[in-house]
Amino acid sequence: MPEVPCLFCRIVARESPAEIEYEDDLAVAFKDIYPKAPTHLLIVPRRHVESVAMLRDEDLGLVGHCFMVAKRLGERKGLAERGYRVNANCGPEGGQVVYHLHFHFLAGRRGG
Repeated sequence: MPEVPCLFCRIVARESPAEIEYEDDLAVAFKDIYPKAPTHLLIVPRRHVESVAMLRDEDLGLVGHCFMVAKRLGERKGLAERGYRVNANCGPEGGQVVYHLHFHFLAGRRGG
């Protein structure tokens, strides 16, 4: 039986629903279905990378691009002055639930 792609791969391929806020050739950003802040988006590379621990040297540009997407989202949403957080969970003890590299973009509440 063929392996079913991960949830985020299905969202990127438009095979699963999501409220997409941004997309380009390298990344997609969509609303988290279990938001932890008034604004909670997930920035996901289109190419499947399991986690931060699985990044290779040649992924530097992809990671940098995801942070530039975060910057653009902050500007578009009028959050650049007030601020926002961008973080990634890695592995089970780091709180990673979906094993496709992603960055949480959180705003609208002070981080703790």
